[in-house]
Amino acid sequence: MANISASMVKELRDKTGAGMMDCKNALSETDGDVEAAVDWLRKKGLSQAAKKAGRVASEGLVGVCSEGTRGAVVEVNSETDFVARNDKFQDMVSKIAGLALTAGGDDGALAAAEFPGSGKSVTDYITEMVGTIGENMSLRRGRALSVSQGAVASYVHNQTAPGLGRIGVLVALESPGDQDKLAALGKQIAMHIAATSPLAVTPEDLDADVVARERKILADQARESGKPEEIIDKMVEGRMRKFYEESVLMSQTFVIDGENTVEKAVKNAEGDVGGAIKVAGFARFALGEGIEKEEQDFAAEVAAAASGT
Repeated sequence: MANISASMVKELRDKTGAGMMDCKNALSETDGDVEAAVDWLRKKGLSQAAKKAGRVASEGLVGVCSEGTRGAVVEVNSETDFVARNDKFQDMVSKIAGLALTAGGDDGALAAAEFPGSGKSVTDYITEMVGTIGENMSLRRGRALSVSQGAVASYVHNQTAPGLGRIGVLVALESPGDQDKLAALGKQIAMHIAATSPLAVTPEDLDADVVARERKILADQARESGKPEEIIDKMVEGRMRKFYEESVLMSQTFVIDGENTVEKAVKNAEGDVGGAIKVAGFARFALGEGIEKEEQDFAAEVAAAASGT
């Protein structure tokens, strides 16, 4: 049996919101496998927040840049949130987002691109900035979207400066219609995505492993009710429909009007836009999602700063 440490229990509790003893039992039952323990808690109905990202955010900024039929979003991390308010850091992230437009979502190409006016690559310029600002930082990721006709719209939540904040969203709309009206609709959809964090545009776009895992969890939950298999199958299908309604963009209730699905809202907008509209894709970057941040003793950190070490 795996040795269940307090830090493992805390990690699982942060991810699920379940009680401490429930987390300890889950880890014991799954031999210390945290992801398996998340599923175990969900099957038992003990997880309070199994769908949340659950990981402590790293600091820095998400930057977006959109120009007509193309757009890009990047994440640049730093050690503290103080750096996110630094003008030099903000300028750097804005320019990196602009470069990401031409890098086409290739992180390697973006890192190797020449930073404007520096004669250095993005990677080397960031290294130089580490020495200037005195704090470690890195380009974590970037993504670009484009359409042949239509618009790529953007939205930044918790904006600290134009195009910079903690959540950045791009939405690509394919349509022969009015580009300005498409951009306005795209921004509304981007705001919706920032709030709801869908997994995919349509059910067909969902990762097959994600669907299989969800279906298995729901089946295990249903079997614990003692129902016959034929009833269990119907229960699972009903709950999967609810999963799609919650997790798939086009099936979600549009937060802007609170009534229509996103799919219906897009269809309703076609007359005003002047043409058929297809949501070709989206990208949502939340600062620090998926990054485990090292916990520090705040008192020791203050003492170290005071002593200059």
